[in-house]
Amino acid sequence: MDETIAAIATAPGAGGIAVIRISGPQAEAIALHLFRMKNGQPPVLESHHLYYGHILSPEGGAIIDEVMIALMRAPRSYTGEDVLEIHGHGGYLLPQRILAEVIKAGARLAEPGEFTKRAFLNNRMDLSQAEAVADMIAARTDRGLELAQAQYQGRLSGSIEKLHAELADILALLEAAIDFIEDIDDLPDDKSIPRRLQNIVEDLNRLAGSYGEGKIFKDGVSVVIAGRTNVGKSSLLNHFLGEQRAIVTPIPGTTRDFIEEPVSIHDIIIRLTDTAGIRKTGEAIEQAGIDLVWQRVAMADAVLILLDGSEEMTAEDREIIEKLRGKPLIPVVNKADLPQNLSEEEISRILPGKVAIRISAKYGNGLEELGKAIYQHFCRDRTDNPSPEIITHLRHRLAIEKAVFHLCEATAGSVRGVSPELTAADLRDALDALEEIIGKTANDMILARIFASFCIGK
Repeated sequence: MDETIAAIATAPGAGGIAVIRISGPQAEAIALHLFRMKNGQPPVLESHHLYYGHILSPEGGAIIDEVMIALMRAPRSYTGEDVLEIHGHGGYLLPQRILAEVIKAGARLAEPGEFTKRAFLNNRMDLSQAEAVADMIAARTDRGLELAQAQYQGRLSGSIEKLHAELADILALLEAAIDFIEDIDDLPDDKSIPRRLQNIVEDLNRLAGSYGEGKIFKDGVSVVIAGRTNVGKSSLLNHFLGEQRAIVTPIPGTTRDFIEEPVSIHDIIIRLTDTAGIRKTGEAIEQAGIDLVWQRVAMADAVLILLDGSEEMTAEDREIIEKLRGKPLIPVVNKADLPQNLSEEEISRILPGKVAIRISAKYGNGLEELGKAIYQHFCRDRTDNPSPEIITHLRHRLAIEKAVFHLCEATAGSVRGVSPELTAADLRDALDALEEIIGKTANDMILARIFASFCIGK
């Protein structure tokens, strides 16, 4: 990492300030080359101090921007290298001009996530913490942010390191028994190793089992609103969004295409999709919209099946419900502000075991109860005090499952009395799997995939 990298670290567009970040061996030299104090002199830079002055164009001496700069010398910086930050005015043109001068002075444009990648390679954080940086930036709910912060603070790493240390201790005992069988008197009995391995497996399985909840709070879920025409699907979407996003008319077939918008419900990001009303039609455009309904339903995590409470259940309703059999359904009865003609008994007959939520999409009645029902559908098993050690990445779950597989093999082999060399090989494979999570054994392909998802400047 002999190259010096640079990028604009703040979001593009109008803003109060913009930050240009530079990391690498030329960071201080670039500061001395481009920055001048108010008296026109270059500064004598102390680490972690702010200096006020101007960025100048070396070619003509023209002032580019009035700025504050800070040099953070290695290893006390985000990347573990010398880091220079230039804090100038926000906008598009000024930060780009400063960055252009920094590139001319010897830096190169940073790749996505390269600052955090350098922090990982310089042991400023492990790989799971590096992933948490991107998760914190992308978080859209309090719970999603809480999980990302917990991972960044090292709670997941701490759990993995603890299990890793326990497993390494077992392996050391086993290898000692293999290498020095005649010289060691105090060896574990035949039952102690399987019992200790089983305890590790149970802890890992609990961690792997947390992925479902973690994924929901990190990535959100997809929910499709489906039903026949004029039951109030678009009105429901609009009320959840608090704006007139979908056109609402009494004319059947108004919605031709699907409309998808994110909405936060009880700290879960719901990608809510309004779809065309399902009915038999001879119109090609409307039929294309109905075909899209079934495509969206196939990809959805759950379906709100919307019924009209002011009418009895129709043949179309029954046909739609039959086609949705096997999908996770949340029945919703709309138009609760009108006299009700759809009974609970009729709903129970066609949707046994389901409790319908009665709402008025027009006036917003029952929307809070519906939000709770959606939340409980996805998080029914969540406790009031969930463990902070929740995994949110599929990569972590797969690595844990790999470790569990090898531990189960080792346990079974130990019970059967197989060669201790084979048991030790399984334990080493399990250790390698755990090390993938924190990055001790991550290969270049994994690193490239992880950091490619970052924004430039982080």
